[in-house]
Amino acid sequence: MSWIGHRTHDDFNRARRKAFLGQVLALLTRAPNDLLSFDEVRARLNVRGQHHRGLQTVPLTHIVGSEGRYADFDRRFAPRNEVTRQRWLEIDRAHREARGLPPVELYKLSDIFFVKDGHHRISVARLQGQQEIEAVVTELVVDVPLAPDLSVRDLLLKEEYSDFLEWTGLADLRPDQRIEFSEPGGYLDLVAHINAHRYFMGQESGRAIDRGEAVASWYDRVYAPVVQVIRETRTLRSFPGRTEADLYRWIMQHRWYLRERNGGADPGPLVATEDYVRLFGQRNLSAFAGRLLRWRDAPP
Repeated sequence: MSWIGHRTHDDFNRARRKAFLGQVLALLTRAPNDLLSFDEVRARLNVRGQHHRGLQTVPLTHIVGSEGRYADFDRRFAPRNEVTRQRWLEIDRAHREARGLPPVELYKLSDIFFVKDGHHRISVARLQGQQEIEAVVTELVVDVPLAPDLSVRDLLLKEEYSDFLEWTGLADLRPDQRIEFSEPGGYLDLVAHINAHRYFMGQESGRAIDRGEAVASWYDRVYAPVVQVIRETRTLRSFPGRTEADLYRWIMQHRWYLRERNGGADPGPLVATEDYVRLFGQRNLSAFAGRLLRWRDAPP
């Protein structure tokens, strides 16, 4: 075997070791390590259009899925089995000999990419330390943001978000909106809020309110004011790992409770937010837990 043949075999074995170590690390950290299935992601999201974007330079870390070979490579495109060996060795040899390779072909959804053709070229490029790769890109326009750390669990939340945006039309009505939850089920609550707001709008105006008008009014008059208070009071600092939409949902529930307790008087978003943080913020819950522990351990 030639010198370059030995080097390419060593490279492949090193890539396989990276795949093994990546799997172990993923088990320890629970970080996503599997490539995403392009067909599954496309089926779960509302695709609003498709465009040919031509030749682009794409960051390798933003390529996180595959159209058909998502089981053969891990999230960093290290080969997971021996089936890929021969083709991988050929590409690695061409790379070491500085022979020109054609651009890979990718699908783009939001800020992430899926491989249509060129899995081995991407795998070799990542092992050799490349940061970018030339690609012919076809973009599928979706209405939800997608980041390179997207996991299968995240995808379920994105699916709910996409369905919510399709039902409300909010992506068109308010293009700057960003409503994301950290757990499933939140968007159903928002639909209930919008429907209730639509009902009261009709009661006040004495006319039928169409859905788009109700959605825009709910966002401007109900959702956005609460989020503004959350930002101004830096409420998220008291709820690590949560989102503005999570806090909106919980604060609105608490606001309704305060309203009922106060005989129908609406406390408004600021009072409801401050009271919710006082009762349920991390610092106060930690102090409460400490008091419980001291009470438990106190002598009889």
